[in-house]
Amino acid sequence: MKKVFIDGSAGTTGLRILERLEKRADLELIRLAEALRKDPSARADAINASDAAFLCLPDDAAREAAGMVANDKTVVIDTSTAHRVCEGWEYGFPELHGRRERIAASRRIANPGCHASGFVALVEPLVRAGIIARDAALTAFSLTGFSGGGKKMIADYGEHEGDVEYLGARQYALGQAHKHLPEMVKVCSLERAPVFAPVIAPHYSGMQTTVMLPGEIVEGGIRAVENCLKEAYSGERVVRYAESSSLPAVISSSLLTGRDDMLVSVHGNDERILAIACFDNLGKGASGAAIQNMNIALGFSETEGLELGG
Repeated sequence: MKKVFIDGSAGTTGLRILERLEKRADLELIRLAEALRKDPSARADAINASDAAFLCLPDDAAREAAGMVANDKTVVIDTSTAHRVCEGWEYGFPELHGRRERIAASRRIANPGCHASGFVALVEPLVRAGIIARDAALTAFSLTGFSGGGKKMIADYGEHEGDVEYLGARQYALGQAHKHLPEMVKVCSLERAPVFAPVIAPHYSGMQTTVMLPGEIVEGGIRAVENCLKEAYSGERVVRYAESSSLPAVISSSLLTGRDDMLVSVHGNDERILAIACFDNLGKGASGAAIQNMNIALGFSETEGLELGG
């Protein structure tokens, strides 16, 4: 039986991973007593005793924890920003071309950022196919449930429940320096970062990332975009292409709340195209993706323990 340790199991991402894994009979969870949860020696012992260790920690703490590994067996899955563009770490989005095999062979996996997950799912296949150029001037916005901000933001929304400011969507990272931009650029092989607008939506979880594509930067028009994304995710169970006609006329950012899958779709016309990814910031945007990566790395069925739609 494989042993798993969650370093940071009290955080939002760690708690969702714990909830999913506690239901599985094919895993043994290594747990630390509350008094030892932040003890470096106890944490190091737990990490090295595990077949897979999830790092659900702030960036600096994740770097410290990764440095505690003293064997070549433990698979480390880091859910922080710390290692997403680092050499020696595999980017954990298996649906992208060639990555599933690399994840299976890796012992260091960087879980994608939530906003970045939607962006790369839409853009990477289009750039790889030459439908949009690497130097294209891209624009994107992404709505996330407030749980994406962790316990502090969840508490903040609880304290301000009913306040006018918190009833509406709240745009942030206005200085165009969002922490997910480096991975969005690198993974999609872009030559410049997109203009990116992340927005906190007034619901607990759920996510919707939209990339806006003016027709003049798209080779082949809307049909090329549709066909590319349809082909990219053909046969996939976690990321699936959805025909625009199968979705509601008004698409909610909470469409896939509570689930671990993602739907990508294309809307508009040859002049103005919208590519949209719907998922859950705690699902394919964080905990679900981490479990999917663990399943691949440890040889389990890829979707074991995930909550997926039909």
